[in-house]
This record gives sequence, C-alpha cells and structure tokens, in this order.
Amino acid sequence: MSTVPALFRHLVDDASMFPPGNLPLAEAVATHQAHRVAPYADLVGPFVCTDQDLMKVAEAAARAKPGGVPGPLRVSVVISGGAGGIEPAVRWGDRSKDVEVTAVEVRLRDEDDLSRNALRVVRACDDCLDEETAYVEIGLEGAWERALDVVADAGYAAKLRTGGLDASLFPSEDQVAAFVTACLDREVAFKCTAGLHNAVRHTAVDSGFEHHGFLNVLLATRASLDGASTDEVAAVLAERQGAGLAVRARELSDEQAASTRRWFTSFGSCSIEEPRTDLTTLRLMED
Repeated sequence: MSTVPALFRHLVDDASMFPPGNLPLAEAVATHQAHRVAPYADLVGPFVCTDQDLMKVAEAAARAKPGGVPGPLRVSVVISGGAGGIEPAVRWGDRSKDVEVTAVEVRLRDEDDLSRNALRVVRACDDCLDEETAYVEIGLEGAWERALDVVADAGYAAKLRTGGLDASLFPSEDQVAAFVTACLDREVAFKCTAGLHNAVRHTAVDSGFEHHGFLNVLLATRASLDGASTDEVAAVLAERQGAGLAVRARELSDEQAASTRRWFTSFGSCSIEEPRTDLTTLRLMED
C-alpha cells in the first residue's frame, strides 16, 4: 500500500535542473533515482529536462540506476526550439532504453496570433505522439483563450506558469482562477510550473513575491468542478490558512481526489523536499 494519499500521488514533477534549484545534471538524475526507491516515491512524477539535455540525461540515468528501480527513467521533455523540436525528442526517446519520454512541454511563442501558433504545435504533436502527453504553455496574455480552444479541440493538455525569478511572472489569484475555470470548461487537463514549491499561498520572506500554494490549486480545481464561480475559485487560491486547507483536503473522498487529479495533473518543482515537508507538516502525508 502506498503511504502517499491519492490526492498527491505523482503530483510533483522533478524539475531540479531548472531555476532556482539549478542542480548539475548528474546530481539531479542521481537524486531523482533515489526518490524512485524512497518511501515517498509515489509523490514524485517524471524527471523534467530540456530536449537539449535529453541525451545526457539518458547517459546519467544508465550510470545512476540503483537496485530496485523499475524500468527506464520517465522523462517530461521541455522543448526549447518550438514545434519543430517535438518530433526529434520523441523519436530519440523511442529508441532509448534508458529513458521513457512520457510527455513534451511546449511554450507558445510570443506572437499576436497565439491560436495559429497553437495550431502549429498540435499538428506537430499529431504527427509523432502516441502514448505521450503534450502540455502546451499558453500564457495569460492576449487571446490566450482562443489558443486554449485549439489545444482543447486537439485533445492535449495545458501548462500554466505560476512563478519565476521576477515578480511579474507570478499571476494573480484572479488570473489563475480564470485559467483553471477555462480549462475545466473545455475539459482540458493542465499542469503548473515554477513558484509552486509550497503547499499554501504565502509571501516569500527573501523576495516579497506572492507564491501560490499547490494545495490551494488542488482545492480550487475541486471547487470549480463542484460548480464554484470564478470569484469563489480565486478566494480558494488566496487562502493562507494551511490548517483549514488541510482539513478540506482530508475531507475529500477517493472519488473526488481522483477527479481533481484527472484535471490538475502535476506541477514542476526544483525541490521534492519542500512539498514533501509541507505535506507531512500539515499531516496530509506520513513522514
């Protein structure tokens, strides 16, 4: 039996190579392999790397595979060169015995017509994806909902950037609520990335940045599924009382947890330890 509740299984994608963690490649892969055999292994999703690092990640995975690790390293690949980079990464993963490409993550270029850019991306995915998932990072500027329509029509997933190294990269709770609502209205699954290391919304002491909490996003998704308005979803995202959020999370049935995670699939974090510590502190997961 897993010690990780259903609401949190494979919730945290390991983006330890990305800022602000910036772990060296070999260390990041070795640490991820250790996560895969830890008691909390079911908390951890795939390893996240760029397409430029994919070959080196495979080599490191072959060297740093401890006993008991099942199968190849599961990898979500961030495509650095636009739609044209999708197929090479997927085909290379198909030939590798050391990595399994489970998903690609593609950021739309900053263009006036986001929907046209989205169409290029989904057509490239149509040409080469089989079992892999595609996450299209749309952004929240311009006609982003039209681009989301294209992603929805193609049956792919969306990606939301929830933070970064500058305050401007942190969307407001109203923006996140609009994104969550728009995805669920279109039956589009989504993941989040950046700035979401902790369970509960808070103001970072060192930077003053307003960080969203992954527990907030989980419960906001649940609220939207239960018919909450966008303003009510935003209120859940703005909640800063961890104890109250934890009570609400514990009250979810297994069916509610599963349906929540069907849509909010995961978030990328440069730290596995921070989310794990928060969940154990809130008594939502065994230490």
